[in-house]
Amino acid sequence: MRILIDIACQELSLYAPDGACVRRYSVSTSANGAGERSGSGCTPRGRHRIRARIGAGAPFCAVFRGRRPTGEIWTPELAAANPGRDWILSRILWLCGEEPGFNRGGQSDSMRRYIYIHGTGEDQPMGVPRSHGCIRMRNRDVMDLFELVNVGTPVEIAG
Repeated sequence: MRILIDIACQELSLYAPDGACVRRYSVSTSANGAGERSGSGCTPRGRHRIRARIGAGAPFCAVFRGRRPTGEIWTPELAAANPGRDWILSRILWLCGEEPGFNRGGQSDSMRRYIYIHGTGEDQPMGVPRSHGCIRMRNRDVMDLFELVNVGTPVEIAG
């Protein structure tokens, strides 16, 4: 399996080893556009891989902070009580850059920037760039993707 994230189309595609596209999902990448620099809030481009899969067995819309479940379940009421919170929900696929000097190491390290593919609040739009650098997905979609990929799955972010 391999993942292709197209920033311009705001789309994530999952490909089987034979090259067939087996899933396609609408996503939301960074509101700041594409970029690799730490602190930019941009979505990094290039070759990555899944470093860790976090949240197996967690409930739908489980809230994570620091890659740990908080015990909360996202609801519109919880969101209203916490305006501006960047919701990381349901599942996390933590990405690691594969290109030294571009998205790995130094001030451009995707893993140290905590770049994830993750679920987000159900009130957040997909298909438009609105994240803080990560790749946001609908919760059902990220839960589906999570079951289809393993640690080490290649991820290409094109933009």
